[in-house]
Amino acid sequence: MFRSIISVPMSIGQFLICLFTALILGILASVVFSVKKHHTNSLAVSIALLPSVVTVVIMMVNGNVGAGLAVAGTFALVRFRSQPGSAREITGLFFAVAIGLACGMGNILLAVVFFAVFSAAVLVLTFTGFGENGAARQLKITIPENLDFDGLFDDILEKYASSYELNRVRTTNMGTLFELTYTIILKDKHISKAFIDELRTRNGNLNVICSREVDKDLI
Repeated sequence: MFRSIISVPMSIGQFLICLFTALILGILASVVFSVKKHHTNSLAVSIALLPSVVTVVIMMVNGNVGAGLAVAGTFALVRFRSQPGSAREITGLFFAVAIGLACGMGNILLAVVFFAVFSAAVLVLTFTGFGENGAARQLKITIPENLDFDGLFDDILEKYASSYELNRVRTTNMGTLFELTYTIILKDKHISKAFIDELRTRNGNLNVICSREVDKDLI
Protein backbone atom coordinates (compact mmCIF):
# COMPACT_ATOMS: atom_id res chain seq x y z
CA MET A 1 0.00 0.00 0.00
CA PHE A 2 2.72 2.47 1.00
CA ARG A 3 4.96 1.95 -2.01
CA SER A 4 7.46 4.50 -3.23
CA ILE A 5 6.65 6.24 -6.50
CA ILE A 6 10.34 6.87 -7.17
CA SER A 7 12.04 4.74 -9.80
CA VAL A 8 15.71 4.45 -10.71
CA PRO A 9 16.66 6.73 -12.33
CA MET A 10 14.16 9.25 -10.93
CA SER A 11 12.15 11.23 -13.47
CA ILE A 12 11.49 14.96 -13.29
CA GLY A 13 7.78 14.23 -12.86
CA GLN A 14 8.40 12.05 -9.80
CA PHE A 15 10.67 14.71 -8.33
CA LEU A 16 8.07 17.46 -8.79
CA ILE A 17 5.26 15.32 -7.32
CA CYS A 18 7.30 14.61 -4.18
CA LEU A 19 8.48 18.21 -3.87
CA PHE A 20 5.06 19.84 -4.29
CA THR A 21 3.42 17.29 -1.98
CA ALA A 22 5.99 18.12 0.69
CA LEU A 23 5.44 21.84 0.18
CA ILE A 24 1.64 21.60 0.39
CA LEU A 25 1.72 19.35 3.46
CA GLY A 26 4.28 21.66 5.07
CA ILE A 27 2.04 24.70 4.59
CA LEU A 28 -0.93 22.80 6.02
CA ALA A 29 1.19 21.59 8.95
CA SER A 30 2.15 25.20 9.70
CA VAL A 31 -1.54 26.16 9.72
CA VAL A 32 -2.39 23.25 12.05
CA PHE A 33 0.28 24.23 14.59
CA SER A 34 -0.84 27.88 14.47
CA VAL A 35 -4.45 27.13 15.49
CA LYS A 36 -5.19 28.87 18.82
CA LYS A 37 -1.46 29.32 19.42
CA HIS A 38 0.87 32.24 18.84
CA HIS A 39 4.09 31.63 16.92
CA THR A 40 6.61 33.88 15.25
CA ASN A 41 6.45 34.35 11.50
CA SER A 42 9.88 32.71 11.13
CA LEU A 43 8.68 29.53 12.86
CA ALA A 44 5.56 29.33 10.69
CA VAL A 45 7.65 29.74 7.53
CA SER A 46 10.19 27.18 8.79
CA ILE A 47 7.53 24.52 9.38
CA ALA A 48 5.98 25.28 5.97
CA LEU A 49 9.25 24.96 4.01
CA LEU A 50 11.13 22.35 6.03
CA PRO A 51 9.40 19.28 4.50
CA SER A 52 10.39 20.28 0.97
CA VAL A 53 13.98 20.95 2.10
CA VAL A 54 14.18 17.54 3.78
CA THR A 55 12.68 15.93 0.68
CA VAL A 56 15.45 17.30 -1.53
CA VAL A 57 18.13 16.33 1.03
CA ILE A 58 16.88 12.72 1.13
CA MET A 59 16.87 12.58 -2.67
CA MET A 60 20.42 13.98 -2.81
CA VAL A 61 21.72 11.19 -0.55
CA ASN A 62 19.96 8.59 -2.71
CA GLY A 63 17.40 7.59 -0.10
CA ASN A 64 19.92 7.02 2.70
CA VAL A 65 17.59 7.82 5.61
CA GLY A 66 20.40 7.83 8.18
CA ALA A 67 22.51 10.39 6.34
CA GLY A 68 19.49 12.44 5.28
CA LEU A 69 18.03 12.57 8.79
CA ALA A 70 21.39 13.60 10.26
CA VAL A 71 21.72 16.50 7.82
CA ALA A 72 18.06 17.60 7.90
CA GLY A 73 17.78 17.20 11.67
CA THR A 74 20.84 19.38 12.17
CA PHE A 75 19.35 22.10 9.99
CA ALA A 76 16.02 21.86 11.81
CA LEU A 77 17.55 22.33 15.25
CA VAL A 78 19.96 25.15 14.39
CA ARG A 79 17.23 27.66 15.25
CA PHE A 80 17.00 26.41 18.83
CA ARG A 81 20.71 26.87 19.55
CA SER A 82 20.29 30.65 19.71
CA GLN A 83 16.60 30.77 20.70
CA PRO A 84 15.24 27.86 22.78
CA GLY A 85 11.84 26.65 21.65
CA SER A 86 8.84 25.28 23.46
CA ALA A 87 8.00 21.58 23.33
CA ARG A 88 5.16 22.34 20.90
CA GLU A 89 7.48 24.20 18.53
CA ILE A 90 10.05 21.39 18.55
CA THR A 91 7.26 18.86 17.91
CA GLY A 92 6.13 20.94 14.95
CA LEU A 93 9.61 20.93 13.44
CA PHE A 94 10.01 17.16 13.87
CA PHE A 95 6.55 16.73 12.33
CA ALA A 96 7.75 18.69 9.32
CA VAL A 97 10.94 16.62 9.14
CA ALA A 98 8.91 13.38 9.22
CA ILE A 99 6.75 14.59 6.33
CA GLY A 100 9.85 15.49 4.37
CA LEU A 101 11.40 12.07 5.00
CA ALA A 102 8.31 10.28 3.71
CA CYS A 103 8.11 12.47 0.61
CA GLY A 104 11.85 12.20 0.00
CA MET A 105 11.53 8.39 -0.06
CA GLY A 106 8.65 8.71 -2.52
CA ASN A 107 6.04 7.42 -0.03
CA ILE A 108 3.46 10.06 -0.90
CA LEU A 109 0.45 8.13 0.43
CA LEU A 110 2.26 7.44 3.70
CA ALA A 111 3.05 11.14 4.07
CA VAL A 112 -0.57 12.13 3.45
CA VAL A 113 -1.99 9.54 5.86
CA PHE A 114 0.55 10.45 8.56
CA PHE A 115 -0.22 14.15 8.12
CA ALA A 116 -3.97 13.56 8.37
CA VAL A 117 -3.78 11.39 11.50
CA PHE A 118 -1.22 13.54 13.31
CA SER A 119 -2.96 16.82 12.42
CA ALA A 120 -6.30 15.45 13.65
CA ALA A 121 -4.67 14.50 16.95
CA VAL A 122 -3.07 17.95 17.32
CA LEU A 123 -6.36 19.74 16.62
CA VAL A 124 -8.37 17.54 18.99
CA LEU A 125 -5.88 18.05 21.83
CA THR A 126 -5.74 21.79 21.14
CA PHE A 127 -9.50 22.39 21.04
CA THR A 128 -10.20 20.18 24.07
CA GLY A 129 -7.59 22.07 26.12
CA PHE A 130 -5.73 18.87 26.92
CA GLY A 131 -3.34 19.39 29.85
CA GLU A 132 -4.33 23.03 30.47
CA ASN A 133 -6.10 22.58 33.81
CA GLY A 134 -2.99 21.25 35.50
CA ALA A 135 -0.51 23.29 33.47
CA ALA A 136 2.37 24.80 35.39
CA ARG A 137 2.69 28.57 35.18
CA GLN A 138 5.54 30.93 35.79
CA LEU A 139 5.01 33.65 38.39
CA LYS A 140 7.48 36.52 38.81
CA ILE A 141 7.10 38.87 41.78
CA THR A 142 9.28 41.91 42.44
CA ILE A 143 9.74 42.98 46.07
CA PRO A 144 11.80 45.67 47.87
CA GLU A 145 15.14 44.56 49.28
CA ASN A 146 13.98 45.22 52.86
CA LEU A 147 11.31 42.47 52.72
CA ASP A 148 12.16 38.93 53.81
CA PHE A 149 10.99 36.81 50.88
CA ASP A 150 11.08 33.51 52.80
CA GLY A 151 7.40 32.46 53.07
CA LEU A 152 6.24 35.98 52.24
CA PHE A 153 3.56 34.87 49.76
CA ASP A 154 2.87 31.35 51.03
CA ASP A 155 -0.61 32.10 52.38
CA ILE A 156 -1.71 33.74 49.11
CA LEU A 157 -0.25 30.95 46.98
CA GLU A 158 -1.89 28.27 49.12
CA LYS A 159 -5.20 30.05 48.63
CA TYR A 160 -5.06 30.20 44.82
CA ALA A 161 -2.61 27.44 43.80
CA SER A 162 -2.75 23.69 44.25
CA SER A 163 1.06 23.59 44.26
CA TYR A 164 3.91 26.09 44.07
CA GLU A 165 7.69 26.18 44.26
CA LEU A 166 10.20 29.02 44.49
CA ASN A 167 12.71 28.36 41.69
CA ARG A 168 14.87 31.44 41.57
CA VAL A 169 15.73 34.61 43.49
CA ARG A 170 17.74 37.37 41.89
CA THR A 171 18.51 41.02 42.56
CA THR A 172 17.49 43.76 40.13
CA ASN A 173 17.70 47.53 39.84
CA MET A 174 21.25 47.73 41.22
CA GLY A 175 20.39 45.42 44.10
CA THR A 176 17.50 47.51 45.45
CA LEU A 177 14.87 44.94 44.43
CA PHE A 178 14.46 41.16 44.52
CA GLU A 179 12.74 39.19 41.74
CA LEU A 180 11.17 35.91 42.87
CA THR A 181 10.35 33.29 40.24
CA TYR A 182 7.82 30.61 41.17
CA THR A 183 6.42 27.61 39.34
CA ILE A 184 2.75 27.30 40.28
CA ILE A 185 -0.33 25.28 39.32
CA LEU A 186 -3.48 27.32 39.87
CA LYS A 187 -6.65 25.76 41.26
CA ASP A 188 -8.57 27.66 38.58
CA LYS A 189 -7.08 27.52 35.08
CA HIS A 190 -7.77 31.25 34.68
CA ILE A 191 -5.56 33.91 36.28
CA SER A 192 -7.91 35.86 38.55
CA LYS A 193 -7.64 39.59 39.23
CA ALA A 194 -8.11 38.93 42.95
CA PHE A 195 -4.97 36.77 42.96
CA ILE A 196 -2.87 39.48 41.30
CA ASP A 197 -4.35 42.20 43.55
CA GLU A 198 -3.42 40.31 46.72
CA LEU A 199 0.13 39.87 45.47
CA ARG A 200 0.38 43.58 44.59
CA THR A 201 -0.87 44.55 48.05
CA ARG A 202 1.82 42.38 49.63
CA ASN A 203 4.75 43.50 47.43
CA GLY A 204 4.05 47.23 47.51
CA ASN A 205 2.44 47.40 44.05
CA LEU A 206 5.65 46.43 42.27
CA ASN A 207 5.75 44.21 39.17
CA VAL A 208 3.82 40.92 39.18
CA ILE A 209 4.00 38.72 36.06
CA CYS A 210 2.05 35.47 35.70
CA SER A 211 2.51 33.66 32.38
CA ARG A 212 -0.02 31.32 30.79
CA GLU A 213 2.38 28.38 31.04
CA VAL A 214 5.94 27.54 31.90
CA ASP A 215 8.00 28.02 28.75
CA LYS A 216 11.46 28.79 27.46
CA ASP A 217 11.80 31.94 29.62
CA LEU A 218 11.46 30.09 32.92
CA ILE A 219 15.14 29.89 33.78
